[in-house]
Amino acid sequence: MKLDLTDKSALITGASKGIGLAVAQVLAHEGCDVHLAARNGEAMQAAKTAIEAETGRKVTVHVADLGSTPAMEALAIAAGPVDILVNNAGDIPAGPLDVVDDAAWRKGFDLKVFGYITLSRLLYPQMRGRDGVIVNVIGNSGENWDASYIAGSTGNAALMAFTKALGGASLNEGVRVVGVNPGPVATDRMLKIMKRKAIDMLGSEDRWQELFDKYPGKRPATSEEVADLVAFLASPRAGYITGTIVTIDGGIAARGSVI
Repeated sequence: MKLDLTDKSALITGASKGIGLAVAQVLAHEGCDVHLAARNGEAMQAAKTAIEAETGRKVTVHVADLGSTPAMEALAIAAGPVDILVNNAGDIPAGPLDVVDDAAWRKGFDLKVFGYITLSRLLYPQMRGRDGVIVNVIGNSGENWDASYIAGSTGNAALMAFTKALGGASLNEGVRVVGVNPGPVATDRMLKIMKRKAIDMLGSEDRWQELFDKYPGKRPATSEEVADLVAFLASPRAGYITGTIVTIDGGIAARGSVI
């Protein structure tokens, strides 16, 4: 399917690896110029070289720790205006209520919850009337609550509400706001969460690979599967989709299980 994204500009946060990098690669192959934002400048420079060579599209790198409002404000000025914003940066810690302390909650929320909200608030006005799209990569724990990932469930539920509230009215101003809820995805971040789950469920983080047997199809999703969904939702082919969340988790949330 031709996605009609040629010459669009896109900003992707958390773009040095995993889902964010996969999204940048897919969007560039679909004809977008892409802005990559994350802390790991070396990884993004390598991605820039590879993506530009493969696609001929322009790649701009923004090295920043995005866990503060000033950092988001600087990024919005440096990258904007853009046609597509993919909010993806996040590292909310895993663990139950008695394990995750206040400082960890606040640090995780500053990067992901407030990060998504702040960057959307800054770039939304520039998107009005130009068919702008905001895609929030959230996580299925926001709809499939998990006591062993309580900070993540809480933060993701808040971002789901934010996405639906903003996206419910945004099309009146020529902007779409949608969310994607991945379940387990084969990334470094998933490994940290799975090790925590292995402690809670199996008694040892070293047994995390045993959890694959509990996944649908006995595997997690790939970053590329999530990226393809993001690209479709960001495209004019999804022009009447807004204020909603699309879950990509192999059915985990639908069956009410954790994994």
